[in-house]
This record gives sequence, C-alpha cells and structure tokens, in this order.
Amino acid sequence: MGLLDSKVCLITGAGRGIGRETARRFAEEGAILYVTDYLEGSLDPLIGELKEKYHTDVTPLYFDVTEESAAKAAIMSVKKGHGRLDVLVNNAGIMRDNVIGMIGQKLLHDVFDINVFAVINMIQLANKLMSRQRSGSIINISSIVGLEGAAGQLVYSASKGAVAALTKAAAKELAPNGIRVNAVAPGLINTGLLQAIGENKIQENLKNVKMGRLGEPIDVANVLVFLASDLSGYVTGEIIGIDGEATV
Repeated sequence: MGLLDSKVCLITGAGRGIGRETARRFAEEGAILYVTDYLEGSLDPLIGELKEKYHTDVTPLYFDVTEESAAKAAIMSVKKGHGRLDVLVNNAGIMRDNVIGMIGQKLLHDVFDINVFAVINMIQLANKLMSRQRSGSIINISSIVGLEGAAGQLVYSASKGAVAALTKAAAKELAPNGIRVNAVAPGLINTGLLQAIGENKIQENLKNVKMGRLGEPIDVANVLVFLASDLSGYVTGEIIGIDGEATV
C-alpha cells in the first residue's frame, strides 16, 4: 500500500521480536529504514531479507541505547544520510524483575536505564531533527503491566508506566512543533521474552485473554504502521492497548 513511502524511520532493538517484525512491515510499506541493535552483525540476516524481498534502503546502526554519545552519533548518521527523521520507534527494552524485598539497586538501574532514560534521550535527540522539519511521529513501547501492574513485576511495571506517562507529557510539549508522540501497550505477545517463562505459565496467563490466543509481533507492528503513517495525522498522546482484551 505504500503507507510509509520515502519516510525515514529509525527502529531501536530491531534484532528480534516486535522490533524485527516492525522493520518488516515498515519495509513492506516503503519506508527508508535505520535499524539498531547492540550486538555487531546481529541484523545482517534481517537486512538481507528486507533488501531481497522489498528492495529496501536499510542501514544498520550498532550501539547501546543507554550510551548517550552513541545514541547521538546514531541520530547524526541519520541526519547525514537523509537530512531528516520522520519516525522514531523506541522499541529497545528489557524485562527483568524480582519480588518485593529482593529488588536490588542494580536491577533498578539496569531496567530504568534502557526502558526509561534511553527513551527520553532518544526523544530529545529525535526532536532536534523533527522540530526543524515541523513534523514527525515518535512511537514508544509501553506494556499492559505498565497500565495495570502485575504481581512480581514491580520494576518492569514501573518502567513501562513511566513510558506511558512520558509519552503523554512529550505529546503535549511537542505538538506545537508538529511532532506526534504515541505509545502502544502490548499484552501477551508471542516473542522470545514470553517463551522464556515456559509453556505452563503461558497457558495459565492465556486464560485471562478474552480473545483466547496469544498476540503475535505482527499484531503490534500493524498498529505501529498506523501510528507512523499519515493515517494517524491527528492522533497524539495516546496509549493504545494491543492485548486481545486481557486482564492482569
């Protein structure tokens, strides 16, 4: 359909799961892609696939999103390469946690460094380009537990709740510059992170999903296409649940 024809899009954490599927859908819609991961060479199979299937202009950027100077260099690469940035997807994140009473400072710092502080930094960097062009779409990845909470997931829930809050704040501040800021809040999505909890736990949690199935990365990626495209030109400050009517 070409919903993202010629739009310059940066997707962090594109090596797997939701990020990888989002890169595929964006490529299918004609986007010019910059995809990131922290592990050198990890994006090579994806890049080969996208170029062969969609003839996509795709550039890998390998860096740790928690390193401010590296993130700045990545944004400068986008500026040098295409002179603009139309879409930023803040997908990179981690899911680590512990029960109350066992939460250490390192765990807190590790989770908030990547899930919250890095997101804020990427928004600030993207704003420098987007404000000049008076347009842009920033999409953050929150979670159902960021909105509802979950037992045993205090730290992760807090970090994703922060993403929802900062999304709304940034949307209010950046709207006058023509920049839209939205987030999605996925529920049980069939990724490697979910599979790590084991089949028994997955089936137990699935009982709380009214649609009766796990979400797939494509379910999230399709919503991200909408938020990245001009179809959502009057949508900002929203947290869109993608959870099959789940309860936590």
